[in-house]
Amino acid sequence: MKVSALWLSEWVSFELPNSELADRLTMAGLEVDSLEPVAPPMAGVSVAKVLESVAHENADKLSRCRVDIGAGEIVDVVCGAPNVRPGLHVAYAAPGATLPDGRIIKHAVIRDVASAGMLCSAAELGLGDDSSGLLELADDAPIGTSIEDFLQLNDDVFDIELTPNRGDCLSVIGIAREVAALTNTSMREVAVPPVPAATDDEFPIVIEVPQGCPRYAGRVIRNVNAAAPTPMWIRERLRRCGIRTISAVVDVTNYVMLELGQPMHGFDLDRLHGGIYVRNGRAGEALELLDGETVSLDSETLVIADNDQAVALAGVMGGLRTGVESHTTNILLESAYFDAITLAGVARRFRMHTDASHRFERGVDFSGQERAIERASAMIIDICGGTPGPLMVAEATALIPSRTTIDFHPKEIRTLIGVDVAAESARQMLESLSCRVDASGDHFEVTPPNFRFDLELEADLLEEVARLNGYDNIPSTLPTTTLNLAHGSGRYERDERIRDTLITQGYFEAITYSFIAPAEARITAPDRQPFELSNPISGEMSVMRTSTWAGLLNVALHNLNRQVDDVRIFELGMIFEHVSDALEQRHVLGGLASGKVHPEQWGEASKNIDFYDVKQELENIFSALGLPRRTWLGVNDPALHPGQSASVEIDGRVVGKIGVLHPALGRELGLEQGAVLFEIELDKLPLRTDIIYSPISKFPSVRRDISIIVDQAIAATDVLGAARRAAGDQLRDLQLFDEYRGQGIDSDKKSLTMGLIFQAHSSTLKDEEIEETMERVLLQLHDDFGGTLRK
Repeated sequence: MKVSALWLSEWVSFELPNSELADRLTMAGLEVDSLEPVAPPMAGVSVAKVLESVAHENADKLSRCRVDIGAGEIVDVVCGAPNVRPGLHVAYAAPGATLPDGRIIKHAVIRDVASAGMLCSAAELGLGDDSSGLLELADDAPIGTSIEDFLQLNDDVFDIELTPNRGDCLSVIGIAREVAALTNTSMREVAVPPVPAATDDEFPIVIEVPQGCPRYAGRVIRNVNAAAPTPMWIRERLRRCGIRTISAVVDVTNYVMLELGQPMHGFDLDRLHGGIYVRNGRAGEALELLDGETVSLDSETLVIADNDQAVALAGVMGGLRTGVESHTTNILLESAYFDAITLAGVARRFRMHTDASHRFERGVDFSGQERAIERASAMIIDICGGTPGPLMVAEATALIPSRTTIDFHPKEIRTLIGVDVAAESARQMLESLSCRVDASGDHFEVTPPNFRFDLELEADLLEEVARLNGYDNIPSTLPTTTLNLAHGSGRYERDERIRDTLITQGYFEAITYSFIAPAEARITAPDRQPFELSNPISGEMSVMRTSTWAGLLNVALHNLNRQVDDVRIFELGMIFEHVSDALEQRHVLGGLASGKVHPEQWGEASKNIDFYDVKQELENIFSALGLPRRTWLGVNDPALHPGQSASVEIDGRVVGKIGVLHPALGRELGLEQGAVLFEIELDKLPLRTDIIYSPISKFPSVRRDISIIVDQAIAATDVLGAARRAAGDQLRDLQLFDEYRGQGIDSDKKSLTMGLIFQAHSSTLKDEEIEETMERVLLQLHDDFGGTLRK
């Protein structure tokens, strides 16, 4: 919520500097994200009036203007704005003036015509983005007055980040109430007198769904000039609050929304047929909205309709067909109270977020609709003229919310907040928040105001006392207790060991969103059904992730696009899958490595990370966890390179996969340098947190290397497993260090070269023992695979 300090000061008088008030608001729970001036600094810019405007004799798109700059002084200015015309009041930068972008205006000769200064657009003065023409000032703007004084640019804007429970502060009046309570001052209630009806014109209003809309107020105003320009003071206030100007009627409804917190809408009355009906949508019904988007309605969507069709998405946005345009002459003003629960998520379901939906979802004052109509009616009649009809209100009284009394015990302040606050002081604080407080024995009976939906329990009132008394006045007191250190869970210790192992290997831990786009789910895990969110944050985060790879790939791309070419990242988190109409969650370790194995150096040639580098890093993790021997098997995963990917088995159970990112997918994502991905399902790993010490043998080891020729279809993993079983307990290590295919070997064969290291704990192994074991290994490989020793 953005609010101007000057606008705020019309409602409440505060003597604090704006920066100090920002600190007060932040400490009271209304976090001020920024405090910025409403316009950048400038000098030498004043109000002027164009007296004459004739075409430039040497340029088609330029005009020669005679400009009255005040004090009887008239100057010639060359201007290229299409809207320059006699009688127009403009912002004039005299020679020597400094514009917000640092430009210093000088006397100039433009196409052989002297120009003394410059006529400015809003963009050139830092007052908006409009650079299409001159900034048009009011006809009564005093000539010669500094533009800063005329537009009151000596002002700051508070940008306040509000929590969802403080919808009452989404308005100037709401912030003013807070300021009054924090500074112990009184509100200046801006009078909103009723607008007397000048005609009996009404328009029927029927509420068919009172649960969703228990009150709907409206007024017919005829003979308005919708093309009338919006006054500069309204345009400036809207700009300072981040709202763009559209037209006078729309600008007034936005102004009232910002001022009073009540969203409004204006219909072109001549395009409405029969009456207004607050109802639910119908199957197959469509509505084209003001932004040009067409939405499909259903029976759960609350709409505003006439006799023919839906004309607005209730509490979100009006329809294009009945919107107010420059040629509109008769309007119907709408101001309604919509139930927050009914509207919750409607805007997001249609991939929209509007100022109106933002307020209705958080709750608006259910007694403020008539006041908003009166305020907007008076402003529209003042700006656009018109003949107002009587105020119309349709309501379901029984369904309008009512405020219940809360029992508040002042003695609980010390117990729950930790400070002493006198009962009378607490009473004054609650009354400053517009609560009605009645004494009843040792406690107060407190009735919250209509606009504070967040005050429901005694704890809520205690929080208000703590806020107004000052969170910084609550002493920091350390608890006195005896702590018993508990042994960590096996899962926690396992995850910590994984973290330590990966970090020592150069990895960084990442935390990515659990919500991803459906396209990302299809790319990274096409065989898993993603769980769709019913109320997503956005279309790019509408399903729960089925793999950690989507987030890790985005992190890698983010780094690579910023010239971080070597990326090693991992994530410990949950993945989600839609299985048999239920949500299945699994705890996984995901990782990605891309770039060089080692930083560039003179002593070693540069080498890119490959499948085997990352496979060894996974082996190191499994070893650190004390897990049994692993079996690596080929895997067919659409996201991975078919010839450089594998699954890993432990105790005969597939626990994960690893592989090089598929080249086609890499090109699609823009990850041209490639990457190696892995994902391990941790819940499938045995929980072995205790590492058993194995003594180091004091006897020498013996190594034997053999090359075995087998069919190409035989997996090296199977060959190594058979060799390990045949070698017996004295085998300490077995490594495959070469695979050869080519000259000297049949085309359907391959040669696997492995190193076997033997070592005993009780004696030095003899050659005869080693030879006997090697014969047993060769025989086993021959029997199992038809393997022959390569000569």
